Amino acid sequence: MRVRVQNTDDSQMHEQRDDEKHRNDLTHPSLTFEFAPVAPFRLDFTAWALRRRPENQIDRWDGSTYRRVISIRGGPAEVHVSQEGSAEKPCLHVNVIGRRVGPSAKDEVNMLLTRMLGLQVDLKTFYQMASRDSKRRELAEKYRGLKPVRFPTIFETLANAISCQQFTIATGLQLLNRLGRLGSLALETDSGRVFGSPDPSDLLRVSPRTFRKLGFSRHKTCAFRELSHNILVNRLDLESLANLNNEHAISFLLGLRGVGRWTAEYTLLRGLGRLDIFPGDDVGARNRLAKWLHRRKPMDYTSVQRAVQGWRPYAGFLFFHLLMESLAEAGQLRAI
Repeated sequence: MRVRVQNTDDSQMHEQRDDEKHRNDLTHPSLTFEFAPVAPFRLDFTAWALRRRPENQIDRWDGSTYRRVISIRGGPAEVHVSQEGSAEKPCLHVNVIGRRVGPSAKDEVNMLLTRMLGLQVDLKTFYQMASRDSKRRELAEKYRGLKPVRFPTIFETLANAISCQQFTIATGLQLLNRLGRLGSLALETDSGRVFGSPDPSDLLRVSPRTFRKLGFSRHKTCAFRELSHNILVNRLDLESLANLNNEHAISFLLGLRGVGRWTAEYTLLRGLGRLDIFPGDDVGARNRLAKWLHRRKPMDYTSVQRAVQGWRPYAGFLFFHLLMESLAEAGQLRAI
């Protein structure tokens, strides 16, 4: 179900729903297959690396199954992923349900999950590097099976980053949830309505006034709308950033409205999978790093980069491990 937002003089939004076309029930086609990721792999750790906080209603995890609404041939579908076998011999069971789901969708879903969950990333050299230092080895083994995750698109990466700027992750995710409810692929299920991440066309249907009512600043509203417009008129191809080295990709991103150093580095790590990048302006990660290193004084960007130098080319993977530490402390996951 796609929800369209119509702007009226009083800025009230009207949802247009086509229940017959988009209702997700047991009569809809489904696709089931299995996938063997490169070991070691743990879905619980990896799903939480995507989710980050329980407030996230787009990337969902119930303790055994990862769920997300995705687009298949322009229509909504829900993908369910669960793990069988150990971290050393993992097997993923994938089920996709949606009106336009068919056998030909397998390759599309495979490609998406491989990107998002890092299923083919071989981390042998990372574990070898970590084994040479007791402190690194302890952290690496504690979360053995974690994979470096990525958002499905660079646009979604930027949407997450812009939403979370100057906010806690939890607050930023709540803003994204509000956007998702207004304008994205969504499904009506037996357990309620679930929705995916909005795309550029979705966001352009949301008026500036509505953005503000949802909690976005004027600056963020302009950034979202300008970015979405430039993508839709083919003025901007974000996925082409994969062809640039780190320096040039960051330079390009800094030229976009609303993008600073933290957003650019965050996009390289979580959007492009550049594991040598540790976003040094990330306050939460900076504080977790200082705690892990038992630093008494606050760390700045320079001291962060100096501290993670020994982890390169996996400095960004340390970023994910420190996120696991915060989630474990909050009781969201159980470390090894």
